[in-house]
Amino acid sequence: MVLVSEQVDVLAGLVSGGGVVVLSGAGLSTESGIPDYRGPSGAARRHSPMTYQVFTRDPLARRRYWARSHLGWHTIARAAPNAGHRAVARLELAGVVDGVVTQNVDGLHTAAGSSGVVELHGRLDEVVCLDCGVGVSRWELHQRLAEANPGFAARVSAVNPDGDVDLADSAVADFRMVDCVQCGTGVLKPDVVFFGESVPAARVARCFTMVESARLLLVLGSSLTVMSGRRFVVRAASLGIPVAIVNQGPTRGDAYAAVTVDAPLGRVLPVLADRLGAVQLGADGPAVMS
Repeated sequence: MVLVSEQVDVLAGLVSGGGVVVLSGAGLSTESGIPDYRGPSGAARRHSPMTYQVFTRDPLARRRYWARSHLGWHTIARAAPNAGHRAVARLELAGVVDGVVTQNVDGLHTAAGSSGVVELHGRLDEVVCLDCGVGVSRWELHQRLAEANPGFAARVSAVNPDGDVDLADSAVADFRMVDCVQCGTGVLKPDVVFFGESVPAARVARCFTMVESARLLLVLGSSLTVMSGRRFVVRAASLGIPVAIVNQGPTRGDAYAAVTVDAPLGRVLPVLADRLGAVQLGADGPAVMS
């Protein structure tokens, strides 16, 4: 696929001025093997995403969630940053990007080397007790669930964007739950914002502050279908802050954008970083491009 050079030229001109805040969505992680909901790799799923209300009120639904998520966690845990994540980190290191607001829960921006990241919806590799508030790592919980369910390896029909999988109800009937080690009886929940749950107000306020101080808001891989992310585009536009969008397919923010680029992020963003002279990131740290 040939990149649309005119749009990329406009994008590079906007980004080159610095003061960029990135707003990223699931489309940035698809090239790492994590499906999204609405883009070209969007997952068709039998089950609706778990809601906070169902998770907290229905023990059987919680068991189904943890059984599916226990198997799906392998996909999230194995995922590595792709060229798009690394390009964003390069642009931050070059002083072009000031910070990242991500709607993703996979932790791949941080793994790629970005430091100014606000994870709007939390992280899937962290777990919190809803009773005592103590947090533990997902790996610790994964080990406990594995020990409580030896031999549990139901057939997986599809992995979903939020890290769980599609399983037949009969496959989870014997799955055993575990409770919080700290308080003994507390309900454990991944430390992510479920549908129907509010993002912590302080976190939202921090994101608005970042956007309001930006010279440019750069949207990467988000359809902006839900207001959780779109509100930042609306705020930027209301303040006269330019918006640029790179996404495969149309978004609900296109009307606000100074430029839109419809192309794979793993191809556009490295080109953008190269044009702006951002250093390459290697295993041993930055390496100046030859």
